Amino acid sequence: MAVFTEVGLEEAGALLQRLGLGALQSLRGIEGGIENTNYFATTDQGEYVLTLFERLSFAQLPYYLELMRHLAERGLPVPAPVADPAALPGAAAHPLEQPANAPCPLLHTVAGKPAAVVQKLAGRSELAPGVAHCAELGALLARMHLAGRDFPRIQPNLRGLPWWNETVPVVLPYLDAGQAALLAGELAYQNHLAESAAYQALPRGPVHADLFRDNAMFEPPAAEGEAPRLTGVFDFYFAGTDTWLFDLAVCLNDWTIDLPTGTPDAARTEALLGAYEAVRPLEAAERALLPGLLRAAALRFWISRLWDFHLPREASMLKPHDPAHFERVLRQRAGVPAHRSARGADAQLAGASAAAPA
Repeated sequence: MAVFTEVGLEEAGALLQRLGLGALQSLRGIEGGIENTNYFATTDQGEYVLTLFERLSFAQLPYYLELMRHLAERGLPVPAPVADPAALPGAAAHPLEQPANAPCPLLHTVAGKPAAVVQKLAGRSELAPGVAHCAELGALLARMHLAGRDFPRIQPNLRGLPWWNETVPVVLPYLDAGQAALLAGELAYQNHLAESAAYQALPRGPVHADLFRDNAMFEPPAAEGEAPRLTGVFDFYFAGTDTWLFDLAVCLNDWTIDLPTGTPDAARTEALLGAYEAVRPLEAAERALLPGLLRAAALRFWISRLWDFHLPREASMLKPHDPAHFERVLRQRAGVPAHRSARGADAQLAGASAAAPA
């Protein structure tokens, strides 16, 4: 959520007025993130987030925006994008009821870029989550998966395996021999895993695919002894159609991990998994493949952080994430020691690849 595109008060204010959100009083760029331009917009009616999409196209974006609306309409704490009344043919019209080639009323244009506006969520992100936060998140994630079963659109996870295969050769020259061996070996393992019959049969649907601790908001307990309240999750712009197990693995690799070491915390892991399964029990195949998908989730974010770190885009307030964190997580998940020879890593990863389900 860096600022790649500067937006003027006049243009932002005109959009908010057109959407019926009131007169713009302030516009402030949001620091953090690396994909899109984000602003907090305060009007005389409330607080909103204005997002300009720097990589996603007008053709790709309806999937994300309509998924958010779909989940919000089913009672989940997801900020629904605000529709342009002028783009709707009737007061009762719904974006998913429009012809396939009709403009998406949830998608706007600002500074020549596709844009969306959502209401700002209450609360704040919990960057040091405890057991209670993980339990709240696990239950919500399962509810989101079940609520997405009847979402009619299908769009691949754009940061899935094909993207990994395209991007690894680009980042390999920036790594030392040991890191390169780990990255190439793990990619080979994940390609083998994805071809297995067990993986192909995993339940799937719309997934968030980026539900880190900074993409959820909490309010503190109302009284002593009560749990914190999860007020909402946001930033669905890496969402896609994928396995639910991958989405769960992404969450486990952030919410339950000790940041300095990359080591999973047993209590937080149990809390998140237990709360998830209380809503949607895992199938036997999902339990068997969870270790492999935890590795997949760590690999995905190691690759993307390497890419953003070594090939950064120019932006105001841009701070690329340190890729070393997900290298540590991947080593923990794959059982690869932090200090070893490249030859030893190749042998260990080759053995893991041979053990992947057929």
